[in-house]
Amino acid sequence: MEKTIEKNILEFLNKNSDIMVFSSKDFLEITNSEVVRVTLNRMADKGIIKKIVSGFYYRPRYSEIIKEYEVVSPHHFAMAMARKYNWNIAPSGVAALNLLGLSQQVPAKWSYISDGIYKKVKIGNIYVEFKKKNNREISGMSYKTALVIQAIKEFGKGKVDEITIEKIRAALTEKELELLLEESKSSWAWIYDVVKKIVGGN
Repeated sequence: MEKTIEKNILEFLNKNSDIMVFSSKDFLEITNSEVVRVTLNRMADKGIIKKIVSGFYYRPRYSEIIKEYEVVSPHHFAMAMARKYNWNIAPSGVAALNLLGLSQQVPAKWSYISDGIYKKVKIGNIYVEFKKKNNREISGMSYKTALVIQAIKEFGKGKVDEITIEKIRAALTEKELELLLEESKSSWAWIYDVVKKIVGGN
């Protein structure tokens, strides 16, 4: 029974390679929460997966480039938190710029806006912080729309140049651009003006 559940968890992770960090909630279709929790702890004891903080784990991947196992990504941890607690989140500040390829700076603190509670978690030497924001900033928006809006806010009014606009446009699919134009209407007027330039409007 134990081996079967463990096998099912590994098969799920292999099929869903985009899920880098996970909690017991990600496997509730396999069995109940308590059995999953015990199994994940047992897998961590065996070294198959690693525990990040209580209730959250990741499966280390070996990098042929650096010849060692990759460290856990703060962003993937944040996404796992959002799934577990049913939060809508979006990176903000330097994290938003980093994930859109607009900055090479690696944040010492990864900040996210959220419709959940305020929470701050330390992973190694890095903090992941969730800040509760009003609905205007996140509700009714796709992840990419909220991400772009937060990046624009980080630059500030009147400071988003044409090169940045081109980079943001290149980072989005046609569908994402359509959603950005529609979903950002509820944002601030100056942000929507930048959005229209990104999409190719006025």
